[in-house]
Amino acid sequence: MGNGKPRLRFIKPMEPVQVAEPPVSDDWLHEIKYDGFRTQLVLDWAGARAFSRHGHDWSKRYWPAIQAAEMLPASSFIIDGEMTALDADGRPNFHAMHSRIRWNAELLTYVTFDLLYLDGEDLRALPLVERKARLWKLVKPADGIIQYSVHVEGNGADFFAAVDKMGLEGMVSKRRESLYRGGKTEAWVKAKCWDIGEFELLGIRREPGRPPVALMARDGKYAGGAMINANLSIKERLWRRVEEARAKQPAGVPTAVVDGVEWVRPGIVARVKTLRGEAKLRHASMLDFREG
Repeated sequence: MGNGKPRLRFIKPMEPVQVAEPPVSDDWLHEIKYDGFRTQLVLDWAGARAFSRHGHDWSKRYWPAIQAAEMLPASSFIIDGEMTALDADGRPNFHAMHSRIRWNAELLTYVTFDLLYLDGEDLRALPLVERKARLWKLVKPADGIIQYSVHVEGNGADFFAAVDKMGLEGMVSKRRESLYRGGKTEAWVKAKCWDIGEFELLGIRREPGRPPVALMARDGKYAGGAMINANLSIKERLWRRVEEARAKQPAGVPTAVVDGVEWVRPGIVARVKTLRGEAKLRHASMLDFREG
């Protein structure tokens, strides 16, 4: 304690649930889903510090954001946002995060999207639109390390189409009147965009009563599994190819996924639909294949 006051404490973040399509009614706000590390900036009488999604103190890693936070016109606050690595065109580049954290933390950008506490007042019981209005007043002009997540109201389908066209990971939709409650909530939802790309087919797992799964690699490294949602003629052609190209288990595949897999020799390239921005295949489906 200092000055007789306790320090502000980390608050469990509010987490969106994933949905297939964004909401379309007018009582939702829509923001770009920034691909980075969820971060909470806290300022009190002893200075600023940064917490990870799970409450770990990452202040030393994010020291430039800490310095910027202490310049904001407030004596205390708790800000929710995403620590990102933005390219020159403003797009989040998750692959650049680790190198910037280690070597160039001044090139990180903290994109703010909520304000939980300000100058002695707990704001979590206020509607989101009011919290964001106060956040903007705190961080404007928001053109340095600390920036502001601009939103649009309504027109979720159009916003999603624009996000997809820009090649971004997805979007987050939030009810205008939502209060801030830690943990998973249906008052915030996220919709992710899809990519279609080519992967190397490693093998097939066929189990009674379950859809067949194709195990994939990219650049020689295991990338995960994809449901085989191709039409019947493609499936039959694939089964024949698997029978002709049986092989031993390749290196680098996790032991948890190898049971019952029919491995194939290299040379089959699959076209796969998967969620954008994921390190491994997620909710993926194999659409077709060709000889590599």
